[in-house]
Amino acid sequence: MKTIISLVVLVSSISFAQALQSKSLIELKQLSIVSRSQFAVSGSQQFITDQNSVSGKKNPALAILYSMLLPGMGELYAGDYSSGKYFTIADGVLWSTFAGFEIYGKWKENDYKSFAESKAGVNLNGKEAEYFANIGIYQSIDDYNAAMELNRDFDKTYNKVSYYWKWNDNDQRKQYRDLWSSSESAYTNVRFVVGALILNRLISAVNAVRLVSAYNKNLPQEVSWNVSVGLMNHPTLPSSITFNFVQSL
Repeated sequence: MKTIISLVVLVSSISFAQALQSKSLIELKQLSIVSRSQFAVSGSQQFITDQNSVSGKKNPALAILYSMLLPGMGELYAGDYSSGKYFTIADGVLWSTFAGFEIYGKWKENDYKSFAESKAGVNLNGKEAEYFANIGIYQSIDDYNAAMELNRDFDKTYNKVSYYWKWNDNDQRKQYRDLWSSSESAYTNVRFVVGALILNRLISAVNAVRLVSAYNKNLPQEVSWNVSVGLMNHPTLPSSITFNFVQSL
């Protein structure tokens, strides 16, 4: 009996050493060991089972979130910033362009409003964007209201006191129109830049998910092993010990 027990201990030691060597060969970055010992007694049998597993996958949802916050960060999370840096640089350039157009548009807006106030007698308080567009098309409020009445758009006519304007000549009106057009063009470009910012984030997110998928595929497969020892009693034969070691990927 002592010989059998010694054999079991020897085989267990060899198997445990082989398991440690297997973990070293696959170079696991993160090791999570969950050990469970279960004892089940049924008749004349007793079993001991140990199980271990490892996993280190990255989450695609996190890669998308990082890319939406700042393009390129999803790629950095995936472990490959070589392509992500271009999305980050593009984002910085786009934000600078956004600020430039916004500042220029506001500057030109102040210019055309000041010009309209000084040259056409416009009262700037409470005026909507459509009003500033119309005064660049019509020479005076009388011309504008006459055109609306001719088209039977009576609800679009302006009050002659609060919405008054009149240009001295057609050149003044055209000069105002040029200032107004410059401002509107800048604001239109701002909208395009916003669209480019969103597109840059979407492309970065797709690229980050692709890199996360490639990263997860290159990870070592999950490893698990089971060790069981049992004592078998036979009515007509001597007792025997069984030993099983199973490793799965």
